[in-house]
Amino acid sequence: MSLRIYNTQTRTKETFIPLEKNKVKMYVCGPTVYDTSHIGHARSVVVFDVVFRWLRHSGYDVCYVRNFTDVDDKIINRANELGQDPKEISERYIKEFHNEMDALNVLRPTIEPKATEHIQDIIDFIQRLIDKGKAYHVPGSDVFFSIQSFDEYGKLSGRNPDDMMPGSRIAVDDKKRDPKDFTLWKPVKPGEPSWPSPWGDGRPGWHIECSAMSYKYLGESFDIHGGGKDLIFPHHENEIAQSEAAFGKTFVRYWIHNGFVDINNEKMSKSLGNFTMIKDVLKDYHPEVMRMFLLSKHYRSPIDYNDTSMDEVISGLDRLYAFVERAQGAGATVNGVEPGKEWASFEAAMDDDFNTARAMATLFDTVKTGNRILDQQGETVSPETLSAVSTLCADLKRMGSILGILAQEPQDYFRAKKESGLAGKDLDGDAIERLIQERVAARQSKNFARADEIRAELDAMNIVLEDGPDGTTWKIG
Repeated sequence: MSLRIYNTQTRTKETFIPLEKNKVKMYVCGPTVYDTSHIGHARSVVVFDVVFRWLRHSGYDVCYVRNFTDVDDKIINRANELGQDPKEISERYIKEFHNEMDALNVLRPTIEPKATEHIQDIIDFIQRLIDKGKAYHVPGSDVFFSIQSFDEYGKLSGRNPDDMMPGSRIAVDDKKRDPKDFTLWKPVKPGEPSWPSPWGDGRPGWHIECSAMSYKYLGESFDIHGGGKDLIFPHHENEIAQSEAAFGKTFVRYWIHNGFVDINNEKMSKSLGNFTMIKDVLKDYHPEVMRMFLLSKHYRSPIDYNDTSMDEVISGLDRLYAFVERAQGAGATVNGVEPGKEWASFEAAMDDDFNTARAMATLFDTVKTGNRILDQQGETVSPETLSAVSTLCADLKRMGSILGILAQEPQDYFRAKKESGLAGKDLDGDAIERLIQERVAARQSKNFARADEIRAELDAMNIVLEDGPDGTTWKIG
C-alpha cells in the first residue's frame, strides 16, 4: 500500500508522490518563542515527529525544516514587560523548548532556522515581490503585499477575499491600497530590534519569514508543509500568496494540519486560564505517556486532555512494557527477527494518512496475542512458541520506534515508575519489598491470615500487588 495523505487544500486523501524520487522536503511552522510551550504546541511537534520518522522508515531522504519565530510583537512585549533584551527572551524559550522536546523523545529536525538569522533572505524576498508588482512600500510606513495581485488568494482556507471585511481580523489602515493587504516589513519603533533595509530600518512581518526560510532551504516548491489548524488562515494562506506570487509555481504539494488540544472538553484559552504547559504535564506524567496521549487520536481530530484519559494511557503503556518484560523473561529476542503480520497491520495504518490511532490499536492487539500464546504454555516454552513471541515482541518494538515510545528497558521503566510513585510520599521501597517477601513466606507456610493482613497493610499504602507465575510484583495504585 502506498502512502496517502489528506491534503488540506484539496480536502481529499491523495497518493503521496514527492517532487524528487526518494526525497522529501518538509517545512513545519515552529513556535514563536516568547513564553513556555503548552500541550497544543507539543501535539504539533509530536505529530510531525512521527510523520518525519515514518517518511524516513519508508525509505525517503527527508529534509525536515522547522523554524523558530524569534522576532515578533509578542516577544518584544514580553521583553518590555521584563525589562530584558528580546534576544535574551527568545534564546531562553528556545532552550526550554529543546529541553522539553528532548524529554518527549522528539527527533531534531534537519534544519532549525531562526528568523533573525535570515533577515537578508527576507529582504531579498520582499524586494522580489516589489519588483514583480506584488508588493508596495508606503513611504514612512510598511511594505505591504497586494492581495489583488494574487488571483488565487483563499484557495487553502476556502475564504473569498471579497467577503473578508476589515475590522475584527483585518486591521483598518488607510495607508493600504486594500484593507486586506498584509505587512511584509514594519518600520522601526523606539525600543524595538531593527535591521537596515531599502525601505528604512525595521523588521519583518510574521508571514514573510516562513516564505523566505522555506525558499532558502527547500526551494521554490516543496512536498509537505505542516502546522496546527489555527495557522491555515491567515498564516499559511499568506505564505502561499507570497511564494506563488514570487515564483509563479505551486508552493506546496501537500498541506497537513493537526487538530487542537482541548482541556476537560473546553478549548484552551487565556480567558479560561486553562493553558496547560508541557513542563507541568511532564512533572506529573512519564514523557511516553504524554506522547501516547497525543497520538491516541488521528492527528486531524481534536483531542481532550483530562485525568481520565491520562490514566487510561498510563495503564496502556504499562501493558505494553509488561508484555515486553514477560516476553524477554520467556527468552524472546528482537535482534534479526523478520517482521510479522502485526507489523503489516501497523504499516497499513500509518500509510493511511498517518493514522496513529489505528496504529496504536495494533500495538495492543499484538500484546493481547502475545499474552494469550504465553498463557497457553506450561513451565517450558517450546521453540515454536518462542519464535512466535519473538516476532510479536520485535514488531512491538518496531512500532514503538515509529511512535517514539518503548524506548526504555522494561525493568528501567517500572523501576522509575516505582521511584516516581514513592517520591514525596512517606513510603519505603525496601520496606514494601520486605512485606511482600513476608507475605510470600506466609502463603508458603499456609498462614493465610497473615498473608491477608500484609495485603491489607499494603492496600492501605495504595500498593497494588500482582501475583503471577514468576512471583509477585507491585506498583503504586
